[in-house]
Amino acid sequence: MRLHHVGIAVEDLEEAKARYLHLGYRVVAEGEVAAQGVRVALLQGEGETLLELLAPLGPETPVGRFLAKRGPGLHHLAFATPQIAEELTRLKAQGARLIDEAPRPGFGGHKVAFLHPSFGLGVLWELVEA
Repeated sequence: MRLHHVGIAVEDLEEAKARYLHLGYRVVAEGEVAAQGVRVALLQGEGETLLELLAPLGPETPVGRFLAKRGPGLHHLAFATPQIAEELTRLKAQGARLIDEAPRPGFGGHKVAFLHPSFGLGVLWELVEA
């Protein structure tokens, strides 16, 4: 699987976008994933480099709790797969602890699923059907 994007938890989406724009990134998509309580800005650098900035809609959302506990920074690594359901089955058989047993709707209409950070050596992993 190839790296699809790097997710970064931020407190202020506008401030975070401005900082990455200084590095030459451009905003390619913005929106909200209400089911996850998050506002998202997807930024692209040169080539296929994607950063996903995540700002919570409130303190009791997953990203809100993440920020309260750990502060802003790396939230997850996302890996592209053409068949997310099959990949979840394969990874579970190899001992991965799944947060999502089945894919769910993610930003941009993608199907996504998360794996527990214990499988990612302390890093939350997201699978993205792309």
